Amino acid sequence: MIYTADLTPAHIHITGAGQAKVNLFGPDGRPELVSVVGIKAAEIRRLMSEVVERRDEFMNEWERIHGTGD
Repeated sequence: MIYTADLTPAHIHITGAGQAKVNLFGPDGRPELVSVVGIKAAEIRRLMSEVVERRDEFMNEWERIHGTGD
């Protein structure tokens, strides 16, 4: 999920059985797990792999909602 009232940096929220927040660009340029509650480590690894694969798609959606920040 990307909430319309969220502030930068560009990030997504993962919800379901638990919750997680992932910055799309961490300090090393890769997606960065910011917080996680109630999601098992194996599931987080799977979800983070999906975030890496779909980051461009998520970033395009962030920019559609929030603009590019320019």
